[in-house]
Amino acid sequence: MPFYFPYYMDVGLIFVLIAAIFAMIASASVNSTFQKYSKVASRAGLTGAESARRVLAANGVTGVTIERVSGNLTDHFDPKTNTIRLSESVYDANTVAAVGVAAHEAGHAVQYAVGYAPIKLRAAIIPITNIGSNLALPLVLIGLLLSAPTLAYIGIGAFSLSTIFQLITLPVEFNASSRAIETMENAGMGETEINGSKKVLRAAAMTYVAALAVSLANLLRLFLLVNRRNNRR
Repeated sequence: MPFYFPYYMDVGLIFVLIAAIFAMIASASVNSTFQKYSKVASRAGLTGAESARRVLAANGVTGVTIERVSGNLTDHFDPKTNTIRLSESVYDANTVAAVGVAAHEAGHAVQYAVGYAPIKLRAAIIPITNIGSNLALPLVLIGLLLSAPTLAYIGIGAFSLSTIFQLITLPVEFNASSRAIETMENAGMGETEINGSKKVLRAAAMTYVAALAVSLANLLRLFLLVNRRNNRR
């Protein structure tokens, strides 16, 4: 069966390429959408930092620090220091894009404050996910070189931890955006801010969907490779 090996490799490679293209499109989309709404002023006159403070206050969350951080789209919430870090294009900017991104990061702070289960689970598995990611490919490679399929499959299992992490990340990110938009709506903010923020956050969410797709595609490719070698023994 001379076509057996190329067949499996082509299937895996095709999925990886499709996922990679999807990731590139998602990345381009979030950048273009952010740039578009960075040119639209917030009618409420809010800056990113003020937007984050409003989300925190509306949800009764205290003790969270808001800081400026360098870089572009480097915004994040650090649960270790209970700090929201907003990029230079968000912190002081009174644009729709800044309002949406900052509100989203505040949404993560709210998740930790209320004990949102998925974000607690994601934080808990980060150490084991990092270990699995570092060991996965070496285990698969050694397993293939030594014709030890069990070792290779253990490597695949280790790699799957990163896929599980990406899967858990999806509800975490969507929920943070949902909390942000809901707070904005309850605060009576205008349609310009709300609709623009929805588009920015929707584009950002697609990057996490793309990351999951890439991880799944690579997981499939590894499985097909190991399975093919195992069947040829």
